[in-house]
Amino acid sequence: MKKDESLAWEEVKTEHIVQNEWIDFRQSAFRFPDGNVFEPFYTYSRRDYVVIVASDTEDNYLCVRQYRQGIREVTTEFPAGGLERSDGKEYGAENRENAVEDPLNAAKRELLEETGYKSDKWTHLLTIPSNATIADNYAYLYLAENCRKIGDQNLDETEYLNVEKHTAEEIEDMIRSGNFQQSVHILAWMLATRNG
Repeated sequence: MKKDESLAWEEVKTEHIVQNEWIDFRQSAFRFPDGNVFEPFYTYSRRDYVVIVASDTEDNYLCVRQYRQGIREVTTEFPAGGLERSDGKEYGAENRENAVEDPLNAAKRELLEETGYKSDKWTHLLTIPSNATIADNYAYLYLAENCRKIGDQNLDETEYLNVEKHTAEEIEDMIRSGNFQQSVHILAWMLATRNG
């Protein structure tokens, strides 16, 4: 037995509070390692997604400005979006390997759709749980270099966003001042720009 296996919780009851094409929001009871059962714990399942730190041929970074309903603000962030699924769902850890678009292909598609830019130089930075405490989806972080404009935006029906270019210094200033508000995007930036 691995040392950490004694820390695992056992899910003993689950109620799907909202389960539709977009989300599976659950209320569960878990048995702790000491045998006690506690509830409610709330978790959700959403789509895996990509985040792209994209620089153009002049070392500017492509960012998007869009409204984020969770904090009720327009934010500056990197191009990003969900992996398409062939099983018709917007979420779910089951069948992830068989039913989900390749993450690199999703990153290339999202960059082109949101900005009209394309890159031939891609680096996978990290795959990480989006929020391991309450969600089962993953974020795939990429660096796209030497991006060049090849077309116009091709946005989804619920997307309203503007493209902006920023220098590395401007992005650092926005992060320090709290004006670059997506934590996973900041992680992608740190990985893309770290030395070595």
